[in-house]
Amino acid sequence: MIKIKLAYESDTEVLALLSRITYVESHGHFIEDKDDLAKYLEQAFSIAKTRKNLKDANIFFYLIYADELPVGYAKLVLQTTHKNVPSKNNGQLEKIYVLHDFIPLKLGQKLINFVEEEAQKMGLDTLWLCTYIKNQRAIRFYQKNKFKNVGAFNFLVNETPYENIVFSKNILIQDENVE
Repeated sequence: MIKIKLAYESDTEVLALLSRITYVESHGHFIEDKDDLAKYLEQAFSIAKTRKNLKDANIFFYLIYADELPVGYAKLVLQTTHKNVPSKNNGQLEKIYVLHDFIPLKLGQKLINFVEEEAQKMGLDTLWLCTYIKNQRAIRFYQKNKFKNVGAFNFLVNETPYENIVFSKNILIQDENVE
C-alpha cells in the first residue's frame, strides 16, 4: 500500500537519512570530488539542518511510504523567487527523491501529483524547480509532467558549480467548461 504524509519533527532522523541516501543515489555519480559530496551531505542533510527545516512554517516535507516503509520524499518551499519565474504566488519543489529500488513503482509520479494538489490547496499558481543538466531521467520526468524550461541556475556543491535547468509549471486548475 502506498501512503503519503506530511513530515513532522518526529520524522527528523528518517528524513535526514532518506535525504542522504536518495541524494547519493541520484546525484552522487555526478559529483567529481567525493570529499565535496561528503561535505555537502553533512551540510544539507544533517539532523540539525533537517530539524530546522521541519520547524520552518514555509517548508513542507512529504514522505511517501510503500508498505509502511519510507521510500521517498518531496520538499516544497513557499515564498521563494527565481528571476525567470514571474509568479509571486509560487512554490519551489526543492527536492523530490525516491529510493532507487522503488523507482519502478512510479512513486515519483504519485508524489509529484500529491505535491501539486497540496500546492493548489494552498492557493499557489506555479511550481518551479531546478535539476542538473546531466540528470536526463529527471529532465524527462519533469517534461512529461508539463514543466517548461525557463532558465538556468548554478547549484553549488562546496563552491563547485553544477549547471541546472530551471523548470516552471502553472498549476492553476483550469475549468474545462470555460470558453
